Amino acid sequence: MHPERWGRRDSRRRLRAVVELRGDLVVLVPVADEHVDALKRIRRTREVRTRWGDVDIESDWPFDDPETIVYAVLLDGTIRGLVQYGEETTPSYRHASIDIFLDPAIHGRGIGRDAVRTLARHLIRDRGHHRLVIDPAADNEAAIRAYGAVGFRAVGVMREYERDADGAGWHDGLLMDLLADELLD
Repeated sequence: MHPERWGRRDSRRRLRAVVELRGDLVVLVPVADEHVDALKRIRRTREVRTRWGDVDIESDWPFDDPETIVYAVLLDGTIRGLVQYGEETTPSYRHASIDIFLDPAIHGRGIGRDAVRTLARHLIRDRGHHRLVIDPAADNEAAIRAYGAVGFRAVGVMREYERDADGAGWHDGLLMDLLADELLD
């Protein structure tokens, strides 16, 4: 499958999603310029900044990685977060990875679980992936529980995997994966 079939390049030469995805609670829409201010506001919250770092030092975020497909997470028509995926397309290693953040005001309500499940369903059914990965910080118990409720399983701890948001040190990550027949609907 060629990526252009599933996305389009916009004027900044980035690959963009062209489909809207509907979950039980959320709607995932391709991120557009008009979403950026709301997404940056969420990224600046203490809880999200702790995990995702300072958005203000990233010049073209969320359009900075041309290989990542980025969706705004809408809840009742309001932007409440971001979910994205990347694909490894080498045939022998083909899989997709997911990353997400949500406004702390809606944490603990199943919104993240629904957004991840909705994107996972798309990656398996529409994009043909047999395996997905996600890599929360090893101490992010709420995220780990949410991903487990979708069907992701812990694979192992990646020691000193990611730089701390303040740049002062490193923290462990938990590699989790999901096989297509393990997706919990």
